[in-house]
Amino acid sequence: MIRNPIIPIILCGGTGTRLWPLSRKSYPKQFLSIFSDNKNSLLQKTQNRLNGIENIINPIIVCNEEHRFIVGEQMNAIGIKPLSIMLEPFGRNTAAAITIAALKSIQYEKDPYLLVVSSDHEIKIEEEFIKTVNHSLKYADLGNIITFGVLPTYPETGYGYIKGIEPFPVSKEIKGIQISKFIEKPDIKSAEKFIKDRHYSWNSGIFIFKAKTILNEVKKFAPKVLKYCSDSIKKEVIDLDFQRLDSKAFKKVPNISIDVAVMENTKLGIVLPFYSKWSDVGNWKSVWENETKDKNNSVIIGPTYANNVKNSYLRSENRLLVGIGIKNLIVVETNDAVLIANMTEAQNIKKVVEDLNKKNLSEAELHRKIIRPWGSYISIAEEENWKVKRIEVKKGASLSLQSHKYRAEHWIVVKGVAKVEIEKKIFYLEKNQSTYIPIGAKHRLSNEGNETLTLIEVQSGSYLEEDDIERFEDIYGRLHKI
Repeated sequence: MIRNPIIPIILCGGTGTRLWPLSRKSYPKQFLSIFSDNKNSLLQKTQNRLNGIENIINPIIVCNEEHRFIVGEQMNAIGIKPLSIMLEPFGRNTAAAITIAALKSIQYEKDPYLLVVSSDHEIKIEEEFIKTVNHSLKYADLGNIITFGVLPTYPETGYGYIKGIEPFPVSKEIKGIQISKFIEKPDIKSAEKFIKDRHYSWNSGIFIFKAKTILNEVKKFAPKVLKYCSDSIKKEVIDLDFQRLDSKAFKKVPNISIDVAVMENTKLGIVLPFYSKWSDVGNWKSVWENETKDKNNSVIIGPTYANNVKNSYLRSENRLLVGIGIKNLIVVETNDAVLIANMTEAQNIKKVVEDLNKKNLSEAELHRKIIRPWGSYISIAEEENWKVKRIEVKKGASLSLQSHKYRAEHWIVVKGVAKVEIEKKIFYLEKNQSTYIPIGAKHRLSNEGNETLTLIEVQSGSYLEEDDIERFEDIYGRLHKI
């Protein structure tokens, strides 16, 4: 039987605050290499596990506008050119993300299968994933909306649950079961009951259905979602490899999950048992559970020294981290923050980030390392009227032609050759050479060499924030955006 192609829909809009301080709003967990056995990011691992599925084509990715260049670069690094990278001006939950992707998909194929996956999940047994996808197609052909249910192995209160009208089979039979109801994150007593009853499964957030099937159900049960998603696509703007949704229309889309908007109302819902070790990598405890542990049941990553450390997760990104005689702890070091938490408090880290935001602490959302389409920079040191950055410019890349109203800059090259333009004067700087850019001067930095350009930038002035940039030319289409 020749079937329509499968288009993956990768949802890439989360912020991963429970994995702070490694994961932050400016660079959330889906773009990080979380696990020690694989250098790829969670997003890249998500895409790679799709490769074994027959008749699957390149994905549609839905992400936050702020992360567009990270998504593009990470897909390019693994040789994937998405059908579309759709940019949400702000988050509107999974009903909106899935609807806009479904609307986009029928611009490419008449009525494709859509495989909806999250960009930040871990699946250990990928063969089971492929097998379940293949089994799901016959139910999709019948007009069903299929979700994957994972049999719970412990009473997790951080996951949603699905109840089927009949129990999952004792054997590993992949049998579709009609959905009875969805349960939001339960209390511990309910979760303890669920793991003893094979009617209940964890809600993996993985779906498969025909594009027109899901659009018809959204129209029936959440018409405003369909209307305003349609309006936002009709007025979309093509920006390089990205599609910007119209923000005025998208702002009117109800902020609602696909479970609440459709799955709790439709009669087409089917849950398939998913026999794989699955995790949404929702907190540091789940990371610890999915890692290979040492003889003391601990995970030790990075420059660390551990002596008699039991049932713990120690991770250092920069400095030497020393742990002696500790147990049941999560310790994560980055270049600007250190987390120390009891393993039982892993779910509460999100609240800590909320509190840090209320105190206007930049560490709550911003990494010291900031990714830009031309490369990246790291803030090394700063006080009231000065700041020092380490800037890396990829080969062939160029910053915008810009000026600053409140700050001057001094550039010192430490690696590579910099092409510098200041007020239409163009010259080159090599290692250990420097230049000065006065306040208000139009300037641009480029790398025409074959290696990464690294320089130190010293800023001085009365205001040093990133919004003090006026752009005049930009090859990345950011004249009015960072």
